[in-house]
Amino acid sequence: MADQHQGKPRKLRTSVKGPLMFSAFWAVVAFVAVLIFASGGSARAPRFDLAFTAAGIAFIATLVVAAMLSMSYKENAEHLGKGSGVNLSSAPKAPHGGSSHGFGAPGSQNPPVPGDDTDGTPR
Repeated sequence: MADQHQGKPRKLRTSVKGPLMFSAFWAVVAFVAVLIFASGGSARAPRFDLAFTAAGIAFIATLVVAAMLSMSYKENAEHLGKGSGVNLSSAPKAPHGGSSHGFGAPGSQNPPVPGDDTDGTPR
């Protein structure tokens, strides 16, 4: 509602026309499908009562779903689009050619063993 300006047409997301066209399309699909499949073959009369009922149910159900989805839409905040990624690590990078496994100093290949002193020598 805040992005509407008087005298200008609404965006498709905020207008009523989009969900109505979407719902009408699925109502027609449901009508045709039920009209064909509910009669049980060409020897019997088409079941227009079931077809209109299915079209009405499809129209209302899809209109409610489309309205709920359009009401729940919200733009992302500006600060969410900035940054350099979520998989950042505070550990220092390994020197070129070496690999860091996430424990110890860069280039250290052996993890600390419980019961050892901080320098890695047994007590």
